[in-house]
Order: sequence, then structure tokens, then C-alpha cells
Amino acid sequence: MSSLFTGKVLIRNNSDWDEVDTEQELSIKLDNKVLLLYFGAGECPECQAFAPILKDFFVKLTDEFYVNRASQIALVYISQDQTQEQQESFLRDMPRKWLFLPFQDELKRDLEQMFAVDHVPTVVVLKPSGEVVTRDAVEEIVRLGPACFWNWQEASEVIDRNFLLAEDFDDLPSRSFTDPIRRLKYKIEKEPSKDDLEEEEHGDKTLF
Repeated sequence: MSSLFTGKVLIRNNSDWDEVDTEQELSIKLDNKVLLLYFGAGECPECQAFAPILKDFFVKLTDEFYVNRASQIALVYISQDQTQEQQESFLRDMPRKWLFLPFQDELKRDLEQMFAVDHVPTVVVLKPSGEVVTRDAVEEIVRLGPACFWNWQEASEVIDRNFLLAEDFDDLPSRSFTDPIRRLKYKIEKEPSKDDLEEEEHGDKTLF
């Protein structure tokens, strides 16, 4: 789904706010993944109530504390904040793996119109093809938590990345005997990508 942001700059929500601005970088971050577009604002009361739930939802699908392999999911924050300071304040408490558009980027308004967003918070879920899975997944995320991702993944026909080259296994950390219990508890798997391992070396950052 990187084509949605072709010619644009996305920013990683890490301590350095690294830019993702090449076709290859966008492809690594967004292609063959379920893409969430989160329209929200830090000063919005409803968003303030939903943001911690969305953060927990995303972390439990992508953080190695909970899963063995990061789920094939990406999230781009589409700020509805009134000022850049509000946007930055919100993102400061949100996961490092989130992406966001620069505050002044007009694509935010285009995406608003494209997906007929008329309130916040709204979470639009897209297939890798760009087809809409659901126009607002907020209630589903609140009700089902990470479990709803598997419905989206199946509907999106995401290609499973379980197929690693032999040399890739040399880089994978050994698993403790408690891992099967943890997998059973969350029923989610994780695959640490080179990009994710890179992000672990940096520090983490919460819209209207």
C-alpha cells in the first residue's frame, strides 16, 4: 500500500524522527501488510480515551515481549491536531513503529476526503491492494482487541512471511521454554525484521 504515499515523506515515530521517503523504504514499511490509517487528535476527549487502547492493540501485535514475530501490520497517524505542538505531544507517548505525515502535509486532507472521514477517532483498515477492509475499526478494536487483526489479515490475503532463508535463522534469538506458554496466551506470532531490530536500538513516542 506504499503507492498511497508515493512522492510523500512519512516519519518514523522514533527518537530521531527518521524520514521514510524513498520508494524502497516505503515498500518495506507498508507493502504486504494490513495498513491502519488512524485519524485522531491529541486534544479530542474521545481520542484520549481510545489512544491507550489503540497503543496496547498495536504493541501486542508487534512487540517481542508479547509475540515471536511482528504481525504484518502498519499504522500511519493522520493528524487532525490543530497545532504541530499538539501532534508532537500526542505522538510522544505512542509506539516507535508508528508512522505519521508531516503536520503541514496536505495529503492529510486528501485522505480525509478519500475515505469520507467525518469524525475522530477513526481507524480505516486497508488491504495491501488499497481496498478498504473496514472504514472505521474503532469499535472492533475496543471490543475484540488484537483478535480482530486475524480477520483483517485473512480478508486481506496477506502473504505469510514465515518462509525464511536458512541464513536468516542464524540471526534469530534462541527461545526459552516459556515461549510456547506465551504464544498460547496471546495466540499471536512475531517475526523480527531487520527494520524492527534497527528500531530497537533507538528510544519510543501519542492526536485530535
